[in-house]
Amino acid sequence: MGINSITLPTAYMIETLRNNGISDEQIFHQIKKRDVTPWDYLNSNFDFTNLVELSDKDQTIFESIIRDGYTVKFVTIRGLQTLLQLKFDKIADRDYQVTETGISGLQLEESDFMELKQLLSPNCKIQESLPANKRISIELVYK
Repeated sequence: MGINSITLPTAYMIETLRNNGISDEQIFHQIKKRDVTPWDYLNSNFDFTNLVELSDKDQTIFESIIRDGYTVKFVTIRGLQTLLQLKFDKIADRDYQVTETGISGLQLEESDFMELKQLLSPNCKIQESLPANKRISIELVYK
C-alpha cells in the first residue's frame, strides 16, 4: 500500500494532537471510542469528529495515515508554514525565509527531511544545497 493523501486541515488536526503530546495509541483509543471531546480545548476551530469519519471510511487507511505518514493533497505557502511549525517546530524568519513562491534556507535533520518530502503535496518542488551545509528550498507551483 502506498502513502495515503489527506487534506491540509486533517494534517493540522493530526499534528496538533501530536504537538500536544497525544500519542498515536491515544489517538486510536479515542477514535475507537468515537469520543474526541477531550481534544476540543486544543483548537476550537477544529472539528476532530472529522478524524472519526475518516476512520469510519476505512480503518486500515486511517491507521496507515497515523502510523506510516501521509501526503498532503495540496499545500499553500501559509499551509506549509503551519505544517513546519506543528511538525518540526520551524518558524519563519527564525528557521527559514518566506519567498514569493515558497520558502528558502530551511535546515532539517535527514530523518525530518525524509518525512517532509513524504508529506509535501505534488505542487511542492524541493531543492537541496550541498550535503555539508544542507539548506532546503521549497517552491510551490500552482497550475
